[in-house]
Amino acid sequence: MKKNLISIIILALLIVNIVLTAIMMFSVTGASKKTAALVDNIATALDLELVSGQEEEAEEVVSMADTETYSFAEQMTIPLKKAEGDDKDRYCIVSITLAINTKADGYKDYGSDLSQQEGLIKDEINGVFAQYTVEEARNNQEQIKQEILERIQKMFDSKFIYNVSFGDILFG
Repeated sequence: MKKNLISIIILALLIVNIVLTAIMMFSVTGASKKTAALVDNIATALDLELVSGQEEEAEEVVSMADTETYSFAEQMTIPLKKAEGDDKDRYCIVSITLAINTKADGYKDYGSDLSQQEGLIKDEINGVFAQYTVEEARNNQEQIKQEILERIQKMFDSKFIYNVSFGDILFG
């Protein structure tokens, strides 16, 4: 009889254990789902914020079939800003190529023949480089490219020129 009583107590404890485990699983699962949804919402909000911040600056991808390049016939010799304590005149010799989107607005007006505006474009390039010393120009080439691109796009009031690249670049 004692063994039967112990077996009944063990059976009752097992049933209580199963019931409590089921209750705990449902409560933890609900909280876990809510936590996962919260983390998902936060991740989505952060992703949207990152994407929306990039959309302002993001450039559309232009296929090579829609790309035309314009290279200046001669290398440009550009005077640079003097560094403190440097009495020598410093120059940058660079060949520049502009990438043009043939499908963009403004291409028909300006892009088909940039040689007429070459002097204006060179002036913008000189203006950007003139703000930098030799060391700054060496270390900030991507920033210089971006500034040149922004100034050229502003000058034409169009984004048909979408990239500036330097060929040979020498500092002296």
